[in-house]
Parts: sequence; structure tokens; C-alpha cells
Amino acid sequence: MDVSATNAGQPLVSVIIPIYNAEKTLERCLSSIESQTHRALEIICVNDGSTDESAQIMRAHAARDARIVLVDKTNEGYGASCNRGIAIARGAWVAIVEPDDTVEPNGFEVLLACAEKYGGTSGVDVVKGAYWRIFPGEGDEADRVSCPYRGRVRPRRQPFSVGDGAELLRHHPAIWSALYRRAYLAEQGIRFVEVPGAGWVDNPFLVETLCRTDRIAYTDECVYDYVERDLREAESFAGRAPLTPLVRWNEMMDAAERAGVRDRRVIAALALRGVNYALITVEGAGLDEPGVRELVTSSLERLDAKMVLSDRSISPAGKRLFASVRGLREPRGAKIAYATHLAGEALYRIRTNGLAFALKTARSRERRIG
Repeated sequence: MDVSATNAGQPLVSVIIPIYNAEKTLERCLSSIESQTHRALEIICVNDGSTDESAQIMRAHAARDARIVLVDKTNEGYGASCNRGIAIARGAWVAIVEPDDTVEPNGFEVLLACAEKYGGTSGVDVVKGAYWRIFPGEGDEADRVSCPYRGRVRPRRQPFSVGDGAELLRHHPAIWSALYRRAYLAEQGIRFVEVPGAGWVDNPFLVETLCRTDRIAYTDECVYDYVERDLREAESFAGRAPLTPLVRWNEMMDAAERAGVRDRRVIAALALRGVNYALITVEGAGLDEPGVRELVTSSLERLDAKMVLSDRSISPAGKRLFASVRGLREPRGAKIAYATHLAGEALYRIRTNGLAFALKTARSRERRIG
């Protein structure tokens, strides 16, 4: 019997939720999935050794909804939890949902409709959507703004290879604003890196899934609500685990090389991320932290100097760091080029999310001009 589709002919979506001590947000997350307009769901809750009330919340929901599958295991980290879920998934499509986020009421329906438009499982391996960024405020108020690639992913045709939608690689990995054809993940042997904690393992998974196919579909409709913790969260994390961002970035580059990536648009997007991660690591820990200087140097040596130093979206601080570790002269006009880039970004944010949010974002980035 084909369990990837229901009796009504709807494709089954296996929704994987890696859960670790999420009692404050899990109720809301599960409710958003259970109430989806697309009903053919397999909801796989993977409890990664939680020590709070997460397991009890999972069981209470499972008692009310037969679509929920419970997995209890010792704590191994986000990547291992996602891999466990993928291994037991039965659906035609796989989704990842983080337990402190929610899915728009018709999120899966929108993604599936986009996939079906371009051939469904016969024509699409990955279908991506835009998402909302939720900034918690005072009381029940929250800022809700669209993600930084909405309106910017404009492939010449669909389905497409990621070079025609390279914006998907330039921002937050957002691996949860997508559906993945389960057979594609199995055919390509795509798995998450398994390390303790979260460990930024969404980064290499992004490259593995998007760079191994020319069958990506995209919808500009927002399908997911991502709760932002802190605009400076990356820097804070780097202070605690300074080598992790660049270790994960090197795994992204390794994945791109294994996939035979030659498209300069893809390589440029990865270069931007690599320089930014190097900056985050240095600013969070300093070059004198054990292992940092060596890792920064070996990482930046993987990049084409001309590409990096001519890219106006890479900050002067990033170019200065790159030139320093590569023994090169810092390019002239970097501040002017970057200021022009920031002006364009500000106009985009004003147009999509309003002046107030654009100003807030600009203030968080202004230190990078120097």
C-alpha cells in the first residue's frame, strides 16, 4: 500500500518537529500544525531528551490527534533529531518545523499547490516559500515583517536551479519554509550533520538540498512564522562557541563542491556568508582565541580574492579582515560601495516592511560600515 497519499488522494506530508525543552512554545506550535488546511499530515514529534514538560505536552496532543507520532530519545542535538524523523517518515514530502515557531494556517497547502503547479513529486524536489519574521514585543504585541528574500527570488522559469534564486542562499537558511521530496533526500543521501545542540546544522542542510537539484519551485507567499530571538543572536552564539559558524560554513563549501557547483552566483552567495561568519567569529571571540586565527585563515583562503574584494554587499570590515589574513591590500572605495549597497537594502526594507523597521535594521548594521 502506498502510504505517501491518503485515500482522498492528498499527498501525505511528514512534519518533523525536533523538540528540546520547548514547553513554553510547543502548545502553540503543535496547534498551528494540527489546524492546517491540508489535513493529510504525519506529525513526528522527536523529543530530544527534554527535561521540562515537553514530553507531557506531546503526549496530550497525541491522545487527541492520531496523526501524531511520538519519538523519545536521549539528547543528541537538532541534527540527530531531524535525521531520526526523516528516517521514519512515510510522506511524499518532508517538512521541518521548529517548536518555538508556527506555520501559517494554509502553509502546507500553499507549498503543495506550488509544487503541483510544476509537476508535483514528478517535477519538483524542493519547494520553498517566503516567511514572516516575528519580533516579540511588549505584552501580546509583536512586529511581523516579511523575510529578506521575499520579492527577490525571480527565476526565469520554474522549476529552477538555485543559481536562478541565489537570494535563498544569502540570508537565514530558513530550511523550515520548505517541503522536501522524501525520495529525493534518500536518493541523494542528504542528512543533517549530527553535533550536540543546534550547532548551525541548518547551514549545510540548506546547501545539500538546494545545490543537488535543478528542480526547485518557489512561492512568494509567506507560509511560516519564524520567531526572531535577537538580531545579535549570531554574535552572542559565536562568543560561546567561536569555531562553530565557520566549521559549518566549511561544510557548506564541501557540500557545494560535492554537488559540482560552478555557478558564480551561488559561489558569491556562499562567499558573502563565509566572510560574514568570519566576522561574527572574530567579533565574538577575537583572533587570539585558540584555533580561531587558523580556522579564519584556512576558510578565507577557499575564496576567490577578486570576487570578495569587488562584492559591494561585503562590508568594509569584512574586506579588511579578508585582505589582512590573505596578505592583500585593502581595496579603495569599500565604504562608498557598501554604503550604496546599504541604501538599496534600506529602500527594499522600507518598501516591504515600512520605515520604522528599516531604521531599526539600519541601526543594527551601522557598525559594519567602518
